[in-house]
Amino acid sequence: MTKMVMAFLSLFASLQLYAQNIDKSDNQEPGLGGSAINIAVSKYDLAEGNNYFEDAEDLEKKGDFSEALTLFGKAAFEFNAVKNFNLYCQALIKMSNMHYQLGRFSDAEQILLNVVLKNYSKMGSRVGQMNTYNILGKVYLANNKYTQSMWFYTQQGILAKQLKSNTSYIESVLGLVQVKIKKKDFILASKDLNQAELLASSIKSSQYKAQIKDARDVIASKLSSKK
Repeated sequence: MTKMVMAFLSLFASLQLYAQNIDKSDNQEPGLGGSAINIAVSKYDLAEGNNYFEDAEDLEKKGDFSEALTLFGKAAFEFNAVKNFNLYCQALIKMSNMHYQLGRFSDAEQILLNVVLKNYSKMGSRVGQMNTYNILGKVYLANNKYTQSMWFYTQQGILAKQLKSNTSYIESVLGLVQVKIKKKDFILASKDLNQAELLASSIKSSQYKAQIKDARDVIASKLSSKK
């Protein structure tokens, strides 16, 4: 795990250094040929990034998470080099998910906290932050860090209300349900499920029906086993 963290930190340092070099090239005086070269390199790097990303997704579908992680990292490098920060964050989120799939929850946390959230904050993307809070809630829950998980799901819910995103708010509530089930707070979890169900019904959405049913079945099973 330590080796993976160090590898990512080295990658991130390289990304930042490369971005600085591009900034310097952009500031060259006209007539030195700098602009034409930068445009060509940028187009090439963006295409390379897209190719790496697509290949990584194919590997992800096949369950080859280690190789997919490597390619998502290369895609992130290229996207950062051309300063396409939306794609950069998408690649980083994919990297965090590969760590998650491999059970490296701390590595996933570090990418999301130290790079993705900071970039979305600089970009002023509240939607990006909101979605990242949801992923962090899931990662912390998998790592049995219930207090942190609950905090991030709550932050997602706060932003969802501000952005008037009913679906994201429902997802935040369902995330809290999972935390409360883990903490054996079954009564509070049931109340949250009722809230999620009412809101889903109010927006005429059936996409959470199975998830709500599964959570209710888990609660019923847990309660019956205590009798």
